[in-house]
Amino acid sequence: MKKKLIKINYCILALIILFFQNIKAEDLFDQGKQIFLEEGNCATCHALQDANSYGNIGPNLNEIKPDIMRIISAVTNGTGVMPAYEGQLSIEEIKAVATYVARSTN
Repeated sequence: MKKKLIKINYCILALIILFFQNIKAEDLFDQGKQIFLEEGNCATCHALQDANSYGNIGPNLNEIKPDIMRIISAVTNGTGVMPAYEGQLSIEEIKAVATYVARSTN
C-alpha cells in the first residue's frame, strides 16, 4: 500500500512539473512574439505568417523554416545584411525570439 501511495505521489509530481513547463514554454513563445514584433524589429524585414508580417528584405521565415540553433546564431551574430543583435537583446530575449520563430514555422 505504501509503495502504491509513493508511486501515485510521483505521478502527481510529474504532472505538476509538466504543467508548469508547458506554461513556461507558452510564456517564452509569447515573449518571443513580442520581441519579433517590437524591440527586435524583425517584422520589418521578415515575412512570418503567425506575426502577420510581410517584410521582404530578409528571407521568408515560413519558407525556410529555420531551426532554433540557426535562428540563435543569426540573431546573435548577424548574417548577410542582417545585423548582430548581441548586446541589443539579452541571451534570454534571443532564446525567446528563436523559440517563437522555430515553433511558428514548423
